[in-house]
Amino acid sequence: MPLVLTFPDINPVAVNLFGLKLHWYAIMYLLGFAVGYWLMRRRLHHEPFRSITTPKAWSPTDIEDLLLAAVAGVIIGGRLGYVVFYKPLDYLADPLAILRLWDGGMSFHGGAIGVVVAVGIFAWRMGRPFWQVADFLAPAVPMGLMFGRIGNFINGELWGRPAPADLPWAMIFPTGGDVPRHPSQLYQALLEGLLLFVLLWFYARKPRYRGQVAAAFLIGYGAFRFIVEFWREPDAYLGFLSLGWSMGQWLSAPMVVVGVALWLWFQRRAISDVEAGVLLADEDVAAASPKAESETDEERSSNASVENDDESVEKLANGEATNASSSP
Repeated sequence: MPLVLTFPDINPVAVNLFGLKLHWYAIMYLLGFAVGYWLMRRRLHHEPFRSITTPKAWSPTDIEDLLLAAVAGVIIGGRLGYVVFYKPLDYLADPLAILRLWDGGMSFHGGAIGVVVAVGIFAWRMGRPFWQVADFLAPAVPMGLMFGRIGNFINGELWGRPAPADLPWAMIFPTGGDVPRHPSQLYQALLEGLLLFVLLWFYARKPRYRGQVAAAFLIGYGAFRFIVEFWREPDAYLGFLSLGWSMGQWLSAPMVVVGVALWLWFQRRAISDVEAGVLLADEDVAAASPKAESETDEERSSNASVENDDESVEKLANGEATNASSSP
């Protein structure tokens, strides 16, 4: 047996208080939502959201409502996605098992669909454009995914494929047989979580055309998930599907295609609107103006002062004299 890491065998139950059990997996979800809330609060200081005036400026209350909608979308969509994508026949035979969330079984792709629906409802109720809300939320999502994958690792589930004998971080999982495996949960936490967050956060710091940040998330997550699936063991009851791909890869590939198509479409639509002289949204104006990306608050104040002086000069030129100028 080669030298491999031993799974830390962490008790999945973090707290057991008089029979009331709180699992680490649930704690990871709570941490993900808490960090997501904090990141969305930070987004209020980024363009274009700190200067949006139509339909109205974003507020902390809006963030709380959006977070609640996203939580509902993740839980409902994630559970139903797992039922439909992975074990439809099992749950068809026992429909009440769908409600037993404590038994595990969540699908990211189902959760993503649930969040899209939740965002759509939130945008409709608040009178905001759907893609504006999606752009606001997208950069905060990867950190939630990272905590979720850490929860998978603590549970010793969703482990990777057999690893080479000389891989120094190969690990034997309790339910994975006496075989060194890739800790693919940690791969996903780093790629789909931390790395995607860093890339998307910095990408979203500069003004982009409406919808492009959300499209970038689809591209990034789909690509990273497709790649990491080469080291993740496919579900035993599904195995490999057509082309030797796993279910995760078949669900991720369309995300990349749709993300690229949307990004290009948003770019071309905004450029066409500029050429046609169509009035753009706040974020599109910021993205179309290179000056808006680097202008500081001090420069904005200075520019406003210059504009006021210009207005005064224009009034004088038009004969709108002040009291001082009308005296003999």
